[in-house]
Amino acid sequence: MHPILNISSYKFVTLDDAPALRDALHAKALALHLKGTVLLAEEGINLFLAGPAEAVREWVNALQQDPRFADLAPKESWSDATPFKKLLVKVKGEIIRMNHPTIRPDERGDTGRAPAVEAAVLRRWLAQGHDDEGRPVVTLDTRNAFEVDYGTFEGAIDWRIDKFSQFPDAVLAHKDTFEGKTVVSFCTGGIRCEKAALFMQEAGIDHVYQLEGGILKYFELTDGAHWQGDCFVFDEREALAANLKPGEAPSRRPTVLTSN
Repeated sequence: MHPILNISSYKFVTLDDAPALRDALHAKALALHLKGTVLLAEEGINLFLAGPAEAVREWVNALQQDPRFADLAPKESWSDATPFKKLLVKVKGEIIRMNHPTIRPDERGDTGRAPAVEAAVLRRWLAQGHDDEGRPVVTLDTRNAFEVDYGTFEGAIDWRIDKFSQFPDAVLAHKDTFEGKTVVSFCTGGIRCEKAALFMQEAGIDHVYQLEGGILKYFELTDGAHWQGDCFVFDEREALAANLKPGEAPSRRPTVLTSN
């Protein structure tokens, strides 16, 4: 067993006390000697933390005492050393920047989320080549180009964006290519593909899903079938393989379908 527990999680929930919450979460993490990044905004929380398992879970338990975070379920992986150099807890304008302030999952409630597809269902759809209604399934990588270079789903659409704020314009330029297809947006942990799926819905694209829990949850719940390469992560491990162990830097770009 590796000694360091790494967690990642996010939740879109309205926070009208982000500065005070920032101080409390920072103090608790500092006292437990945790390292990583916690981002807070009016729209929610996005976090990546690491440390001894007991300390990490104590911090999560404290966070879950707040009813707004009671259902937070972090994804876990293990490493031999802490993959962060410092602790950073910040208040920002968005927990993931899209520059479309009307896309607010926290204001829509559970019934307003874009539909999500579970990891096992997506695996089955990719194996059979269509969804349960017979529509062709395409996967859409919402991550930045350098992340995609570490690995992606076989045949995934990759628009070579440099930052997530470019994603909306790319959707509008290519939305006709999704006619008659089921589109599954995906990202590392779920936060970008949740906003992405909502934007695509508002752009008039039918049959849009987000991959529940992102790539890391897909790795956790499946055997990683239909994935090529590793998954880039924003810490010193750099990338994780489908078994959630440290991977390697890309030696070449995986084969992907690029829409022009």
